[in-house]
Amino acid sequence: MSEQKLALHVNDKDNVATIFANGIRSGDEVVIKDKNGHTETVQVLGNVPYGHKIATCDIPKGAQIIKYGEEIGVATRDIQKGEYVHVHNLDSMRGRGDLPEEGERTHEL
Repeated sequence: MSEQKLALHVNDKDNVATIFANGIRSGDEVVIKDKNGHTETVQVLGNVPYGHKIATCDIPKGAQIIKYGEEIGVATRDIQKGEYVHVHNLDSMRGRGDLPEEGERTHEL
C-alpha cells in the first residue's frame, strides 16, 4: 500500500489547498482534507513542490485566488481543479508597490 499524499484546505473560502507531500508529479492523486475532516481525492495537474498550492475547484481567469481565507492574487488564466497554482497562472496582489494597498485611496495631484 502506498503512502497517502495530503493537501490541506484550511478555510471554507479557500479555492486552493496546500500540498504536504514531497515529489508530487502530474497525474498523482492527493487527498485534500479540510478542517472538518472531510476528504476528497484529486488528480494533480503539474509537478507541485512541498508547501505549494493546487486548485480545489475550477478557477476562471480574473477570479481571486484565496488561501487561508485571504485573497492572495488573481488568476491570469483559467485554472483547472487539481492544477498547480503559482506565478505562472497567478498575479500576486501583495507587496506589489504598483497597486494601491487595500483600503488606500489614490489621489490625483
